[in-house]
Amino acid sequence: MKTLTRDTDTNLTSVTGHVSPDAFKSLFRSHPGPVAVVTAKGTTKPVGFTATSVISLSAEPPLLVFSVSSTSSSLEAMKVMEHATVHLLDTNHQDLAQHFATSGIDRFADLAWTPMPDGAPLITDVQSWAWGTIAHRFEASGSLLITLRVDKSSSSESRTPLLYKNRLYCHLDEG
Repeated sequence: MKTLTRDTDTNLTSVTGHVSPDAFKSLFRSHPGPVAVVTAKGTTKPVGFTATSVISLSAEPPLLVFSVSSTSSSLEAMKVMEHATVHLLDTNHQDLAQHFATSGIDRFADLAWTPMPDGAPLITDVQSWAWGTIAHRFEASGSLLITLRVDKSSSSESRTPLLYKNRLYCHLDEG
């Protein structure tokens, strides 16, 4: 059962109870998220996907979290890989984000990358990245939530992060 509540001080209305999938999606579509590409060695070839779910979890030890959609072609590989590379994209990487979000293609064809110690691809055009060991995996509604212990990283403080909001790539206007 849903309950509708109006706060007279703020004039905000809230609904408690079951939230529909469309309402939930709408909530997060208007919340911008940073865009990353996650890559791993794969069982037979490299795998990768675009993610807007990357968050920092802890600085000591250095941990980050990301999720893999139940519909991702990388899901099965991410269930067994021991390492992954998370590339934090800049505004000049919109084409790269779209490329790794496209299904049914060889995402590594004609892409400049170098292997990390375990073979996970490091995309050479991306200056901010984290490579590490998968510490935990949690399944939730068919998707996979992964905790990565960061073993190596590189960062560029002068970068302008690529964001995703309302199904569009965008950036911060810091002016």
